[in-house]
Amino acid sequence: MTTDEVLAEVGPRLRRLRKEREVTLAALSESTGISVSTLSRLESGLRKPSLELLLPIAQAHQVPLDQLVGAPPVGDPRVRAEPIVRHGRTFWPLSRQPGGLQAFKVLVPRSEEKPELRVHEGYEWLYVMSGRLRVVLGEHDVVMTAGEAAEFDTRVPHWFGSTGEGSAEFLSLFGPQGERMHVRARPRKG
Repeated sequence: MTTDEVLAEVGPRLRRLRKEREVTLAALSESTGISVSTLSRLESGLRKPSLELLLPIAQAHQVPLDQLVGAPPVGDPRVRAEPIVRHGRTFWPLSRQPGGLQAFKVLVPRSEEKPELRVHEGYEWLYVMSGRLRVVLGEHDVVMTAGEAAEFDTRVPHWFGSTGEGSAEFLSLFGPQGERMHVRARPRKG
């Protein structure tokens, strides 16, 4: 459907919505601050709809703007990405837009790992869902449990992993720099 076709349907949709709600042009004018003549021209298609006109009408009718312009329904919002396994850890992507903020669910299996602190540009947020997660951040070495959260500047040397007692599952939010470091980085050759 072209833009002109979409715009041509807005007027009849506005009139239908107003009549369904049994609202007069005068009452709608009073609640929106838009003149009766402008509302009438919008409904008859003699005036092109603009955001400045549609926003107050949407508010007056208490409907989303999408309903006034007949926007197509939003697709299925569920994210169904395949898990990624790196260095024994499993990452489930929880966001699908490339770049910008990324969200992952991470499972760290039980293991005896020696922390390898890393630094990179960015900022990170963690939320432990289950188990015990060892977090080394600069001089701090802490064990986080379910329900605890942490946030930090990733330019501070950091590492997180198993306490050796069992697996840990956590949510992690970070920018593109963090995604490259945690998910896509190649392991060091030993």
